[in-house]
Amino acid sequence: MMPSSLAALLELLDLEALEVNLFRGLSPTTPHQRVFGGQVAAQALVAAARTVEADHRVHSLHSYFLRPGDPTIPIIFEVDRIRDGRSFTTRRVVAIQHGKAIFNLSASFQVEEPGPDHAMGMPEVPAPETVPTVKERVEAKIDKFSDDPDALEWLERSTPVEVRHVQEPHWLEPTRREPTQDLWFRAAGTLPDDPLLHACVVAYASDMSLIDTATLPHAIGYDTGFMIASLDHAMWFHREFRADDWLLYHQVSPSASGARGLAEGYVFRQDGALVVTVIQEGLIRPLR
Repeated sequence: MMPSSLAALLELLDLEALEVNLFRGLSPTTPHQRVFGGQVAAQALVAAARTVEADHRVHSLHSYFLRPGDPTIPIIFEVDRIRDGRSFTTRRVVAIQHGKAIFNLSASFQVEEPGPDHAMGMPEVPAPETVPTVKERVEAKIDKFSDDPDALEWLERSTPVEVRHVQEPHWLEPTRREPTQDLWFRAAGTLPDDPLLHACVVAYASDMSLIDTATLPHAIGYDTGFMIASLDHAMWFHREFRADDWLLYHQVSPSASGARGLAEGYVFRQDGALVVTVIQEGLIRPLR
């Protein structure tokens, strides 16, 4: 049986077609004041793909987060059919709320073609089955949250994507450390076979922790006086994968300066194949 949180995510990704090239997406009820960036990116990718032939698979996307999304109203996705080619198809998507663009995305789709094949190797990390769950990590440090029932409720909520951190999550131990981290993730239930859906779930998950990597050398947590937000997000899809199988997300931050941090993410299948590369720049602004 599919968990309700995953079913809710799939419902969010099933956009309503309003007109040719025009779609509407909803957001879940949330206590947060802005829409989760991974949700907008995944919905925009759905909108783009709805206008592309089925034999063209997404191979890259480049996007900018322009304004905070309002979770209380729908998001309108307007698709611009930039180019339709025999091998490559290009789309631009603008997400709109309150009459203003909150997000834009350019995505390229390609038919399957043979060619040279090589990839970087997967880091050596413990198997996902041996890594503690988020709940187990929280229970081991339950005293940190004993006076904050809202935090406990948030940490124990049902999520559409199951995550297992190889290292101690920074929000549990915001100490200075090297700007690298690894986590296993997968959809919290079995997904349909549609490759686009699997790509969208990974796009959703790819924004969950990446920019946090740039905060690790500075011991920055969520309550240490910084505004942290995604600015731009790029992804390249290299090989086939299933988002309901365990995937390793290896994350590294090469730089942080000017109130911005840069982070790279590499997604591997359990057999060691590199399937997705992600690069993101995010805002890390000290609050005055």
